[in-house]
Amino acid sequence: MSILAAMAVPHPPIILPEVGHGEEKKIQDTINAYNEVARRAVALKPDTLIISSPHSIMYADYFHISPGNSANGNFSQFRAPQVKISVNYDTEFVKELSDLAVKENLSAGTLGERNPSLDHGSLIPLRFLEQAGIDFNDTKVVRIGLSGLSASDHYKLGQLIAKTSDNLNRRVVYIASGDLSHKLKNDGPYGFVDEGPLFDKEIMNYLSNGDFLSMLRMDNTLCKRAAECGLRSFWIMSGALDRKNISCEKLSYEGTFGVGYGVVWFEVNGDDPSRNIGEQLTAANQKALSELKSNEDSFVRLARLSLETFVKTHKPLKNLPNDLPSEMLDKKAGAFVSLHKNGELRGCIGTIMATTDSIAEEIVQNAISACSRDPRFSPVTIDELDEIVYSVDVLSEPERIFDPKQLDVKRYGVIVESKGRRGLLLPDLEGIDTIEDQISIAKRKGNIAPNEKVNLWRFEVIRHH
Repeated sequence: MSILAAMAVPHPPIILPEVGHGEEKKIQDTINAYNEVARRAVALKPDTLIISSPHSIMYADYFHISPGNSANGNFSQFRAPQVKISVNYDTEFVKELSDLAVKENLSAGTLGERNPSLDHGSLIPLRFLEQAGIDFNDTKVVRIGLSGLSASDHYKLGQLIAKTSDNLNRRVVYIASGDLSHKLKNDGPYGFVDEGPLFDKEIMNYLSNGDFLSMLRMDNTLCKRAAECGLRSFWIMSGALDRKNISCEKLSYEGTFGVGYGVVWFEVNGDDPSRNIGEQLTAANQKALSELKSNEDSFVRLARLSLETFVKTHKPLKNLPNDLPSEMLDKKAGAFVSLHKNGELRGCIGTIMATTDSIAEEIVQNAISACSRDPRFSPVTIDELDEIVYSVDVLSEPERIFDPKQLDVKRYGVIVESKGRRGLLLPDLEGIDTIEDQISIAKRKGNIAPNEKVNLWRFEVIRHH
């Protein structure tokens, strides 16, 4: 056997009457849908339930698979300690999956356990399944955390879950636990942004139609702004359904409390080789990167050449290319080289003022620093080179200012200075929307206390992508 079905479900503690004390009735559609998918799952008589949860252990570069023979948890943190769940883990499945991950060079396994208790992202679907009649003595569980790795890696983990199911002849139901946007209402716990409802509309459309490729390629900025929770969980689920003929059914969507709750059921109806979404994703990513490279200007191409030369040879670029424009050779300026991978920052180093004889040399120097000397990140490796996206910011000469009102987060970067400590923040950065945020983060980067008075400079940049 293999994957029989899957479900995308939310995990709001308030959905349980022991926690909601009547408030749960405001999301009755979600409760009804949850009861229905739980009933369907139980009817399939699965041997194993696979749960991916955003609230299990999460690492930036590793998928944590819960080890051990069993686990339990309760809702004491939500003032309902009487609601308890105990499960047995499918240890054979965990070992097989971990071994496959090693063979496939995917960073996943049982290392790094910090809290063996079941998290609420796992407990809530398990509670509904228990009430629907699942017997946890007969049906075992595998619990998996998410990671900061790419959509492709999450998809690959899902594929390995399906392969493990085949290898062990397990009847498996996959549970992708995850809320949607947390930014749907001004009076909600996290406030409102325009991207919140937009994200929920898109993700529910993709899930309801089985459009996993579009879901795997969702705009990273949109997802971050929406403060989503479950996307990576859905990515793994989509991989578990790779090359499967599936029927998709949206049972409910609600945003009553300012957080999106969606329930979608996926039934497997045999194989479908045309749904090779992982291969389609790889091809789409390669095409996008090729187009990106073809549109890079001389500034970004030089940063890429400098970095790749250094990573491959461990030596700096000896000679500048012959086709550089005169402004790169004849002018001096500070410059920052920023690296991104999978939509996340991978390194950023620069100079406020010129330290070399030309902008070109400044870029060569700072590209090397960005890939190897940013203390926040490990050095870039050869395997990552095809995934790195570059930007180069050339700075104007800093201008002393005496009032924060002279700043504009979109137009100006800021330099803060106090007692020889200095922090800098570039302009027009994702998630930096106010002058107060800009100054606060610049202070933090300069190891300057939040309430400490600082001298201010502003500067403009020409940004090259």
